[in-house]
Amino acid sequence: MLRRLLPPLALLVAAPAFAQDEEDAVPESLNGVGRITIQGGWRVTSNETFYKRWYGRSGNEGLSLARKTEGGPLAVASFAYAFTDMLEVGIDLFATGSSLYVTQPGATPAEAPFERRIKTLGYGALLGLRFQTVLPEVGPYGLVPFAGIFLGPALVTSERAGEGAQEDTSRAYAASLGATWRLSANWGLTAEYRFVYLRGPVGPPEARVGSFNLGGNWMALGVTYTFPPDLSRPLSSGGLGF
Repeated sequence: MLRRLLPPLALLVAAPAFAQDEEDAVPESLNGVGRITIQGGWRVTSNETFYKRWYGRSGNEGLSLARKTEGGPLAVASFAYAFTDMLEVGIDLFATGSSLYVTQPGATPAEAPFERRIKTLGYGALLGLRFQTVLPEVGPYGLVPFAGIFLGPALVTSERAGEGAQEDTSRAYAASLGATWRLSANWGLTAEYRFVYLRGPVGPPEARVGSFNLGGNWMALGVTYTFPPDLSRPLSSGGLGF
Protein backbone atom coordinates (compact mmCIF):
# COMPACT_ATOMS: atom_id res chain seq x y z
CA MET A 1 0.00 0.00 0.00
CA LEU A 2 2.81 2.39 0.92
CA ARG A 3 4.63 1.67 -2.33
CA ARG A 4 1.51 2.60 -4.28
CA LEU A 5 1.20 5.93 -2.43
CA LEU A 6 4.84 6.97 -2.83
CA PRO A 7 4.72 7.96 -6.56
CA PRO A 8 1.58 10.18 -6.19
CA LEU A 9 3.03 11.78 -3.04
CA ALA A 10 6.29 12.49 -4.83
CA LEU A 11 4.41 14.15 -7.68
CA LEU A 12 2.42 16.30 -5.25
CA VAL A 13 5.58 17.45 -3.48
CA ALA A 14 7.40 18.19 -6.73
CA ALA A 15 4.49 20.01 -8.41
CA PRO A 16 4.94 23.36 -6.59
CA ALA A 17 8.64 23.36 -7.43
CA PHE A 18 7.95 22.73 -11.11
CA ALA A 19 5.27 25.47 -11.09
CA GLN A 20 7.65 27.91 -9.43
CA ASP A 21 10.41 27.14 -11.95
CA GLU A 22 8.00 27.66 -14.82
CA GLU A 23 6.64 30.89 -13.33
CA ASP A 24 10.10 32.29 -12.65
CA ALA A 25 11.48 31.35 -16.05
CA VAL A 26 12.35 34.54 -17.90
CA PRO A 27 12.99 34.26 -21.65
CA GLU A 28 16.51 35.31 -22.57
CA SER A 29 15.25 36.46 -25.97
CA LEU A 30 12.60 39.16 -26.39
CA ASN A 31 11.34 37.66 -29.66
CA GLY A 32 7.58 37.05 -29.36
CA VAL A 33 7.24 38.81 -25.99
CA GLY A 34 4.20 41.08 -25.54
CA ARG A 35 3.66 43.66 -22.84
CA ILE A 36 1.26 46.19 -21.33
CA THR A 37 2.70 49.25 -19.56
CA ILE A 38 0.70 51.80 -17.56
CA GLN A 39 2.52 55.05 -16.70
CA GLY A 40 1.85 58.37 -15.06
CA GLY A 41 4.11 61.38 -15.03
CA TRP A 42 4.67 65.04 -15.73
CA ARG A 43 5.12 67.09 -18.87
CA VAL A 44 7.59 70.00 -18.91
CA THR A 45 6.48 72.34 -21.70
CA SER A 46 7.38 75.86 -22.74
CA ASN A 47 4.71 78.10 -24.25
CA GLU A 48 6.89 81.16 -24.81
CA THR A 49 5.79 81.40 -28.45
CA PHE A 50 2.15 81.67 -27.40
CA TYR A 51 2.88 84.22 -24.66
CA LYS A 52 4.96 86.43 -26.96
CA ARG A 53 2.23 86.45 -29.57
CA TRP A 54 -0.46 87.20 -26.99
CA TYR A 55 1.35 90.12 -25.36
CA GLY A 56 2.43 91.40 -28.77
CA ARG A 57 -1.13 91.78 -30.02
CA SER A 58 -2.59 95.23 -30.53
CA GLY A 59 -4.10 96.38 -27.26
CA ASN A 60 -2.12 93.93 -25.14
CA GLU A 61 1.14 95.85 -25.13
CA GLY A 62 2.18 96.92 -21.67
CA LEU A 63 -0.05 94.44 -19.86
CA SER A 64 1.52 92.86 -16.78
CA LEU A 65 2.44 89.21 -17.29
CA ALA A 66 0.11 86.63 -15.80
CA ARG A 67 1.44 83.58 -13.97
CA LYS A 68 3.06 80.99 -16.19
CA THR A 69 2.64 77.24 -16.11
CA GLU A 70 5.41 75.02 -17.42
CA GLY A 71 3.60 71.76 -18.08
CA GLY A 72 1.05 69.40 -16.61
CA PRO A 73 0.22 65.78 -15.70
CA LEU A 74 0.11 62.97 -18.23
CA ALA A 75 -0.95 59.34 -18.47
CA VAL A 76 0.22 56.75 -21.01
CA ALA A 77 -0.87 53.17 -21.70
CA SER A 78 1.43 51.15 -23.99
CA PHE A 79 0.53 47.93 -25.81
CA ALA A 80 3.47 46.34 -27.61
CA TYR A 81 4.76 43.14 -29.19
CA ALA A 82 8.35 42.24 -30.07
CA PHE A 83 8.43 40.57 -33.48
CA THR A 84 12.22 40.19 -33.33
CA ASP A 85 14.72 40.00 -30.51
CA MET A 86 15.59 43.69 -30.87
CA LEU A 87 12.54 45.33 -32.45
CA GLU A 88 9.14 45.98 -30.88
CA VAL A 89 6.05 47.49 -32.48
CA GLY A 90 3.42 49.15 -30.32
CA ILE A 91 0.79 51.76 -29.71
CA ASP A 92 0.89 54.34 -26.90
CA LEU A 93 -2.44 55.85 -25.84
CA PHE A 94 -1.90 59.14 -24.04
CA ALA A 95 -3.74 62.00 -22.35
CA THR A 96 -2.33 65.23 -20.95
CA GLY A 97 -3.58 68.67 -20.03
CA SER A 98 -2.83 71.91 -18.24
CA SER A 99 -3.97 75.51 -17.88
CA LEU A 100 -2.48 78.65 -19.41
CA TYR A 101 -3.04 82.09 -17.90
CA VAL A 102 -2.95 85.43 -19.74
CA THR A 103 -3.74 88.99 -18.80
CA GLN A 104 -6.85 90.22 -20.57
CA PRO A 105 -7.48 93.95 -21.10
CA GLY A 106 -10.78 95.30 -19.83
CA ALA A 107 -13.72 95.67 -22.20
CA THR A 108 -13.64 99.45 -21.71
CA PRO A 109 -10.76 101.83 -20.88
CA ALA A 110 -12.22 102.25 -17.41
CA GLU A 111 -12.05 98.53 -16.63
CA ALA A 112 -8.84 97.11 -15.20
CA PRO A 113 -7.05 94.18 -16.88
CA PHE A 114 -7.79 90.76 -15.42
CA GLU A 115 -6.31 87.29 -15.55
CA ARG A 116 -7.94 84.79 -17.89
CA ARG A 117 -7.57 81.03 -17.77
CA ILE A 118 -7.24 78.83 -20.86
CA LYS A 119 -7.77 75.12 -20.30
CA THR A 120 -5.84 72.84 -22.67
CA LEU A 121 -6.19 69.10 -23.21
CA GLY A 122 -4.81 66.60 -25.65
CA TYR A 123 -5.16 62.87 -26.18
CA GLY A 124 -4.40 60.44 -28.93
CA ALA A 125 -2.38 57.45 -30.07
CA LEU A 126 1.29 57.14 -30.97
CA LEU A 127 2.26 54.31 -33.31
CA GLY A 128 5.91 53.38 -33.43
CA LEU A 129 8.90 51.15 -33.10
CA ARG A 130 11.18 50.55 -30.13
CA PHE A 131 14.69 49.17 -30.43
CA GLN A 132 15.55 47.13 -27.34
CA THR A 133 17.88 44.59 -25.79
CA VAL A 134 18.32 42.63 -22.54
CA LEU A 135 21.03 43.16 -19.92
CA PRO A 136 20.57 39.97 -17.86
CA GLU A 137 23.24 40.85 -15.29
CA VAL A 138 21.40 44.00 -14.09
CA GLY A 139 18.87 43.35 -11.34
CA PRO A 140 17.21 40.10 -10.29
CA TYR A 141 15.66 39.40 -13.71
CA GLY A 142 17.55 41.74 -15.99
CA LEU A 143 17.14 45.23 -17.43
CA VAL A 144 15.55 46.02 -20.81
CA PRO A 145 16.71 49.40 -22.19
CA PHE A 146 14.96 50.75 -25.28
CA ALA A 147 14.72 53.70 -27.67
CA GLY A 148 11.77 54.47 -29.91
CA ILE A 149 10.29 56.72 -32.59
CA PHE A 150 6.55 57.43 -32.95
CA LEU A 151 3.87 59.37 -34.75
CA GLY A 152 0.12 59.37 -34.63
CA PRO A 153 -3.19 61.28 -34.55
CA ALA A 154 -4.27 63.46 -31.65
CA LEU A 155 -7.26 65.56 -30.62
CA VAL A 156 -6.42 68.85 -28.89
CA THR A 157 -8.86 71.20 -27.19
CA SER A 158 -8.65 74.66 -25.67
CA GLU A 159 -11.29 76.51 -23.69
CA ARG A 160 -11.13 80.13 -22.62
CA ALA A 161 -13.29 81.25 -19.71
CA GLY A 162 -16.65 82.39 -21.04
CA GLU A 163 -16.23 80.60 -24.38
CA GLY A 164 -16.96 77.13 -25.63
CA ALA A 165 -14.24 74.50 -26.10
CA GLN A 166 -12.38 74.58 -29.41
CA GLU A 167 -11.40 71.15 -30.75
CA ASP A 168 -8.95 70.41 -33.50
CA THR A 169 -7.26 67.31 -34.90
CA SER A 170 -3.50 67.32 -34.97
CA ARG A 171 -0.53 65.02 -35.40
CA ALA A 172 1.99 64.13 -32.73
CA TYR A 173 5.63 63.13 -33.22
CA ALA A 174 7.80 61.64 -30.50
CA ALA A 175 11.12 60.03 -29.68
CA SER A 176 11.73 58.12 -26.47
CA LEU A 177 14.37 56.58 -24.23
CA GLY A 178 13.64 54.28 -21.33
CA ALA A 179 14.19 51.01 -19.53
CA THR A 180 12.22 48.28 -17.79
CA TRP A 181 13.70 46.79 -14.63
CA ARG A 182 12.28 43.28 -14.43
CA LEU A 183 11.27 42.33 -10.90
CA SER A 184 9.84 38.91 -11.78
CA ALA A 185 9.08 36.77 -14.77
CA ASN A 186 6.08 38.95 -15.63
CA TRP A 187 6.27 42.24 -13.69
CA GLY A 188 8.64 45.17 -13.98
CA LEU A 189 9.08 48.88 -13.35
CA THR A 190 9.37 51.12 -16.43
CA ALA A 191 10.79 54.63 -16.62
CA GLU A 192 10.54 56.50 -19.92
CA TYR A 193 11.44 59.92 -21.31
CA ARG A 194 9.69 61.20 -24.42
CA PHE A 195 10.34 64.31 -26.47
CA VAL A 196 7.04 65.16 -28.14
CA TYR A 197 5.89 67.67 -30.74
CA LEU A 198 2.18 68.45 -30.39
CA ARG A 199 0.42 71.80 -30.83
CA GLY A 200 -3.17 73.06 -30.87
CA PRO A 201 -4.97 76.35 -31.67
CA VAL A 202 -6.44 78.84 -29.19
CA GLY A 203 -9.73 80.45 -30.16
CA PRO A 204 -12.15 79.83 -33.04
CA PRO A 205 -10.85 80.05 -36.63
CA GLU A 206 -12.32 83.51 -37.17
CA ALA A 207 -10.70 84.87 -33.98
CA ARG A 208 -7.60 82.74 -33.50
CA VAL A 209 -5.12 84.17 -31.01
CA GLY A 210 -2.28 81.68 -31.45
CA SER A 211 -1.39 78.07 -30.75
CA PHE A 212 -0.35 76.31 -27.58
CA ASN A 213 2.21 73.60 -26.98
CA LEU A 214 1.32 70.22 -25.42
CA GLY A 215 4.59 68.58 -26.39
CA GLY A 216 7.96 69.12 -24.82
CA ASN A 217 9.63 66.80 -22.33
CA TRP A 218 7.46 63.97 -21.02
CA MET A 219 8.75 61.96 -18.05
CA ALA A 220 6.79 58.99 -16.76
CA LEU A 221 7.10 56.02 -14.43
CA GLY A 222 4.89 52.96 -14.31
CA VAL A 223 4.44 49.20 -14.16
CA THR A 224 4.82 46.66 -16.95
CA TYR A 225 3.24 43.25 -17.33
CA THR A 226 4.87 41.02 -19.94
CA PHE A 227 3.44 38.03 -21.78
CA PRO A 228 6.05 35.36 -22.55
CA PRO A 229 6.30 33.99 -26.08
CA ASP A 230 3.89 31.19 -26.95
CA LEU A 231 5.88 27.95 -26.69
CA SER A 232 2.92 25.67 -27.33
CA ARG A 233 4.03 25.22 -30.95
CA PRO A 234 7.76 24.43 -30.78
CA LEU A 235 9.94 24.07 -33.86
CA SER A 236 10.73 20.52 -34.89
CA SER A 237 13.06 19.05 -37.47
CA GLY A 238 10.13 18.74 -39.87
CA GLY A 239 8.88 22.31 -39.40
CA LEU A 240 6.29 23.71 -37.01
CA GLY A 241 4.74 21.24 -34.63
CA PHE A 242 0.93 21.23 -34.31
